[in-house]
Amino acid sequence: MPRGDLFPDIAPFETGFLPLSDGHSMYWEQVGNPNGEPVLFLHGGPGAGAGAVHRRFFDPGHWRLVIFDQRGAGRSKPLGELRANTTPHLVEDIEVLRNFLGIPKWLLFGGSWGSTLALAYAQAHPERVIGAVLRGVFLGRDEEVEWFLYGLRRIFPDAWAQFAEHIPEAERGDLLSAYLKRLTDPDPMVHLPAARVWSAYEGNCSTLLPSPDTVASFAQDRTALGLARIEAHYFAHKLFLGPGGLLAGMHRIGNIPAEIIQGRYDMVCPAETAFDLANAWPRARLTIVPDAGHSALEPGVRTALVSAVERFRRR
Repeated sequence: MPRGDLFPDIAPFETGFLPLSDGHSMYWEQVGNPNGEPVLFLHGGPGAGAGAVHRRFFDPGHWRLVIFDQRGAGRSKPLGELRANTTPHLVEDIEVLRNFLGIPKWLLFGGSWGSTLALAYAQAHPERVIGAVLRGVFLGRDEEVEWFLYGLRRIFPDAWAQFAEHIPEAERGDLLSAYLKRLTDPDPMVHLPAARVWSAYEGNCSTLLPSPDTVASFAQDRTALGLARIEAHYFAHKLFLGPGGLLAGMHRIGNIPAEIIQGRYDMVCPAETAFDLANAWPRARLTIVPDAGHSALEPGVRTALVSAVERFRRR
C-alpha cells in the first residue's frame, strides 16, 4: 500500500531498555531532532507494541519523537507478562521514561488503546502535556468491551464465527473468561493458537476494506501473544480505570488542546465514543474521516493524523 503521505523511513538516533518495577524492562527509542519539540507515541492494544512505520507520522526535522513498548508488549521484556501490569503502572512508566529522558512536557499521540492511555496519563499529569492527537478513541467502558466481544458479529459475522468457534460451545457465553484461561495457560500449544485467533479477529475488523497485510501482521506470534493476552487481561479488569472512567476526569484536562481523528466506519471503536469524548472536551477538534475504519494506516486516517500533528507544530 503506498504511503506517500507519511514522512520517509528513519532510524532512531537512540534506543535502550529501561528497568521498571516488578522485573519489567521497557524498550524505548528516540527519533528525529534531538533538540526538537517532544512528542510521545502511545501504541494500541493494550499489548500491540510499536513498529517502524509509527515513526513516519512526524516530521523528523521538527519533532523529538519518543516511542516505547508498554509492559509485556513488543520488544519490552518479559513478553506477555501480566504481573504488575495495570493502567496505573503504565502511567507511572511514562513518568519514569519522561524523567529519564529529561523532557519537561510533551505532545501525546495515541490511537485505540493508545488514546485510552493518553487520557489516563494526561488526567494524572496534566502539567506535563502540551496537547493530544488521538485516533480511534477507546474509553474502556463496559459497552465498548462488550461490543468488541459480541457486537462485532453484526458487521463481521464470518470473522466473529472464527473467533467464537475457537472456544467450545459450552463456554461461548463468556468468551472473555474462556480466552483468558487459554491465553494464560503456560503451554504454548494452548496459548499461541488462542492468541493467533484473537489477534486475527481484531485485524480482520480493523479496516474498511479487507487487508490481508493487516491480518497477517496481527497474527504474527510475537504480536499476537502480547496483544491477545494483555488485552484480555485488561478487559477482564475493566481496563484498571477508576470509578466513572475517563469521562469523569475530563475536568482535569479541559484546557489542553486536542485533535481527535475518527474513521466513520471504525467497527473496533465506533465513532460514538469519539463523539462522547469530544463533547466532554472544550478544546478538542473532532475530524471524521468519511472513508475509513479503525486502522491508523488507512489513507484518509494517515493524512488526517499527519495534518493534526502539523497543526500542533504551527501552534
